[in-house]
Amino acid sequence: MKKGLLAVLALGLILFLAACGGSDSGDPGNEDDSSSASAASNELNITASNFDFDQDEYTVTAGEEVAVSLTNEEGMHGISIDEFDVKIEGEGEATFTPEEPGEYTIYCNIPCGEGHADMQTTLVVE
Repeated sequence: MKKGLLAVLALGLILFLAACGGSDSGDPGNEDDSSSASAASNELNITASNFDFDQDEYTVTAGEEVAVSLTNEEGMHGISIDEFDVKIEGEGEATFTPEEPGEYTIYCNIPCGEGHADMQTTLVVE
């Protein structure tokens, strides 16, 4: 009985400490925080699930090489960006250099079910 209670207490402590961890980058009082969700980054980490991508849009800087990686959280997906000849089928990585600012469509290139036709997001090149 004591071993079981000790195990439950230890597990509870671990869960409590894990929940308290994290970064304070979202702290509005932290003026040194130069990153934001809308800031351009030339590293795209895209996560796909059935039938959605983890962000509605991704922003990069024109004229700089972009490294894109795809992770499948649920289902089997790929991505294509036609204007930059980017094609990843399943999980993987690719690089490209967008020269012209604009908005481009990133879409799933592996038929993944009923929601496949709507599985798109936007790449914004600034």
